[in-house]
Amino acid sequence: MPGPASSQVGFALGLLRGGTLGALAAWTAFTLPSALLLMLFALGAVHLGGPVGDGLLMGLKAVAVAVVAHAVMGMATTLAPDFRRALIAAAGAAAALLVPGNLGQVAAIGAGIVAGLLFCRGVAGGADHQLRVPVSTTVGLISVGLFAVLLMGLPLLAGMMANPWIATADAFYRSGALVFGGGHVVLPLLQGEPAIAEAVSQDQYLAGYGVAQAVPGPLFTFAAFLGFNLETGADAWLSAAVALIAVFLPGLLLVIAALPFWASVQTSPLARVGVAGANASVVGILAAALITPVVSSAITGPAPPADCSGVPGAAHAG
Repeated sequence: MPGPASSQVGFALGLLRGGTLGALAAWTAFTLPSALLLMLFALGAVHLGGPVGDGLLMGLKAVAVAVVAHAVMGMATTLAPDFRRALIAAAGAAAALLVPGNLGQVAAIGAGIVAGLLFCRGVAGGADHQLRVPVSTTVGLISVGLFAVLLMGLPLLAGMMANPWIATADAFYRSGALVFGGGHVVLPLLQGEPAIAEAVSQDQYLAGYGVAQAVPGPLFTFAAFLGFNLETGADAWLSAAVALIAVFLPGLLLVIAALPFWASVQTSPLARVGVAGANASVVGILAAALITPVVSSAITGPAPPADCSGVPGAAHAG
């Protein structure tokens, strides 16, 4: 399913062990430490400037290149290990590069599902066991209905009301609803959202992404850093909370929706090959994000020569 896999597993375990309160406790405990650290970094980055700040920013952007490249290679090994899925990944990368914004990414995922159904038969078998869960089908249907209402309704509200808070919730909710294949894929989706791109510079974005790799917890907490940068003063903390909840909410709603029906879905080879094609496409989407904006903005050439003016003895050096 789309969403942050590690957080969804933790949420599901909490739900199975302790009901609704257990699920909320598990999600909060798993998410909050990383989110707080990223918000504190965003708060400190506002006051960090000069050569130290520029050097830190340049270093974090370079780190992001290595991290995303490693993620692409790791995901390709797992999600596109054969020739058929490698071709699907290449097509997904081409679509994401040629069609700007989220349209190309969504089209790539949709095409990947179709390609998986057509060409990936036999690459992923169905499960041979069933999971028993204490979630009713009624609750599952309500959850998937709420997921769909928010996915379609938030963009309409954002367009009609021109409210920055609704625009923030819409941007992060849609990104969280379309992430297949792990947290790294949220990078190009969030980068393509106008509400985020207009308020957060590409340098800030890549710096925050680098820090998100250095703190424990799910990568989706990167949303807290971005949300904090969308507003100023006390509103920044509220904006971070809205972004954090909005990006996680669709994945958690889908967990609740899927649990009552998972016994039939997990044994369906047809469903699994469709997901296999979608996962291969997201490898290509992440590879496209590695090309632009990650490499294109972080690796701009060799380091400039150091300015030694003012250093004693510099005039006699060399």
